[in-house]
Amino acid sequence: MMLLAQALQGLVDMDTDLLLLINGMHNAFFDSFMSAYSGKLVWVPLYASILYVIFRNFSWKVALLCVVAVALTITFADQVCSSAIRPAVERLRPSRTPELDGLVHIVNGYRGGRYGFPSCHAANTFGLACFLGLLLRKRWLTVYMVFWALLTCYSRAYLGVHYPGDLLVGALVGSAGAFLMYRLFAWCSGYKRPDVVKGYAWPIAVGLLLTGGMLVIPFFI
Repeated sequence: MMLLAQALQGLVDMDTDLLLLINGMHNAFFDSFMSAYSGKLVWVPLYASILYVIFRNFSWKVALLCVVAVALTITFADQVCSSAIRPAVERLRPSRTPELDGLVHIVNGYRGGRYGFPSCHAANTFGLACFLGLLLRKRWLTVYMVFWALLTCYSRAYLGVHYPGDLLVGALVGSAGAFLMYRLFAWCSGYKRPDVVKGYAWPIAVGLLLTGGMLVIPFFI
């Protein structure tokens, strides 16, 4: 039992050290960029472009079932993290941990809620990325969506509101939810992937344009 406790403490210490390393590499430019990248409403055009691809490639019935499956994926990921695991574990965010007061760089006064294990941002973004990868099986779209999810996770550690361990577990929860909901969707809809996926480059283009805007805007503020 003592060995297990020591091993767990070692993992916690490594998690904290990695968080402080990521959070410590900050400057005004990346404060602005990471804060924007971590936002929710800023990605609405990306979500709209994903809906466009879905409705362009499938019949309206299959497309509606697909949208429901995506919504269930996000709901599953979010609720498992926020309503099931967080209240049970009660791990404070780095920004809320008294022992790290003065060590964690806080951006624009943003600290998040009290508990942060696991990360809902990680769960939701990886849930969407994995579901889309399973649905369309287009290499470059999958690569972009996973990159988007990874950078979102990095932004949460940069902002000091999540430990890397929070993000890893959140990503696993979201990925598991995506796999389960995709299987359910495929079974209910009789889905067969189209030979040619039309317009799949749109989410990539929209996402890159949004990211480019976030990189440029700090120079004008």
